[in-house]
Amino acid sequence: MSVARRPRGAGALPISCAECFAWGVLPSRRCMACMRFRQLHPDDGECAGCHRIVALKQSYCRLCWCQASADAKGVWAPTLLPYLEQVRHHQLFFAKMQRQQARGDQPRLGKRGRRPRKSTDQVACSPVGDWTQPPLLAARRDFTAFDRRRHTDLANPWLLRAQHEARRWGQAHGWTDRVAGDVDRALVILLSHHSDGEKVRYSQMFPALRAHGLSVARTTEILTRLGLLDDDRPDQFDAWLQRKLTSIAPGIRRDVEGWLRTLRDGGSRSRPRTLQTAWNYLREIQPVLLDWSHRHQHLREVTRDDILAAADAVSGSKRHHRIVALRSLFRHCKKTGAIFRDPTARVRAGRQEYSVAIPLQPNEISDVLAAATGPAVRVAIALAGVHGARPHAIWAMRLDDVNLGDRRLVINGRVRPLDELTHTVLLEWLQHRRSRWPHTANPHLIINQHTAFDDRAVGKVWITDALRGQAATLERMRADRQLEEALTHGPDPLHLAAVFGLDDKTAIRYAAAARQILQSAAERHAIASSPEPTHPATLPSTDDPLGSR
Repeated sequence: MSVARRPRGAGALPISCAECFAWGVLPSRRCMACMRFRQLHPDDGECAGCHRIVALKQSYCRLCWCQASADAKGVWAPTLLPYLEQVRHHQLFFAKMQRQQARGDQPRLGKRGRRPRKSTDQVACSPVGDWTQPPLLAARRDFTAFDRRRHTDLANPWLLRAQHEARRWGQAHGWTDRVAGDVDRALVILLSHHSDGEKVRYSQMFPALRAHGLSVARTTEILTRLGLLDDDRPDQFDAWLQRKLTSIAPGIRRDVEGWLRTLRDGGSRSRPRTLQTAWNYLREIQPVLLDWSHRHQHLREVTRDDILAAADAVSGSKRHHRIVALRSLFRHCKKTGAIFRDPTARVRAGRQEYSVAIPLQPNEISDVLAAATGPAVRVAIALAGVHGARPHAIWAMRLDDVNLGDRRLVINGRVRPLDELTHTVLLEWLQHRRSRWPHTANPHLIINQHTAFDDRAVGKVWITDALRGQAATLERMRADRQLEEALTHGPDPLHLAAVFGLDDKTAIRYAAAARQILQSAAERHAIASSPEPTHPATLPSTDDPLGSR
């Protein structure tokens, strides 16, 4: 008569594990976790923490590892070694409690689904307490003397917080392993002995990171997000003002400096302008201010005749820009009470005269195509030469604006069909972009090494440098494309405005240029087909660039 065997462990009494002292129903004298720990680390030795002869991992037993993990709970740490060195007691626990705690509604990962999913959205709390002792003296830190072996403190709460933030920020912005490793090394140098209420000065951080070849910009992003950076760099705008206004009379200089700062920062009843506007305004009137400084000590002494003389010294668009800049300066001085009367009042800038649009020559287009060696430059040339996109619209294009499946492009808010040439160039660039920066999160279409790890657009000088010295720039190729459209479909301003999204004045200007070219070509054809001899003085010049088409 056979007797049915009971399942293994059924009716067994709870015991304590021989190695980790966990209490529960065990399959043998050791729990399952200690059995797996011994399979991975079969050699016995004296534990550096509890001094028992058991299986060791990096000189510590599993019981010490569990206690260090419990001490570091709630804080993201790259290693548990600092907590292992601080173990002085052991909290006993029940066997299999980790597995039972993970049996919830959360999805599982890992082998046999025993490890719950770790949330990467939770940010560790700031280690700042309720009150911190302010420093008595602001001592200067010398990060260049940092020794990783002697000065590293991986248990510093500010360092752990910064490493967690760098990890989260890097994953969101597609940092490579090299960039993430450089930032982690930089944070170890800067925050190993950081204390509450202390900030890292940029002037002290920069030489230390440069000496080790580490990324200053990415480290600055993390410190800024945590509020740990003291950016003590001198203001570039102040240095630029000091350099440009040195030779100007003190009275004039004071008013001009206040005007430029109001342009940048805005005023009580004026909105701030871009730095490029302030630079352009001062560049236009700087020769005038230097000339007035030899004859006047204050802008109150400037008369209407001085304004007219300064405006008549140049012509064309420069005259227009100079009057606009001087008008802005004296309106600001009148508003602030620096002058009694505005000398630019009723001084008309006049209508700005634009140069006649001239088609590009075939050799000029061939030269710029030969200079376009990179895939990003070829994309910019295709967008400007085929679709008439302005340079700033090219930099601002995003990946969502390119629809390769439906053959559509969105340029400056206008949907355009995607031709075969642009389709091929875009495919080449997207493949290069994917292979060069596979983890980038930048939404812009064109990126480079500096913008691949954030969400900024590339600078306008980055691609234009590749076309420096060429007659066919991006702006000229855009104008040539719009002029070609007017020559092909007729000089109709409404058609140009509908195709390229131009305003009425620009469309009329291109239509007038196309009409002039067509009339010149018709006159030449009529003269060439006429049997009567024509006096050479009445013939149009053969080197007229307008007759190139």
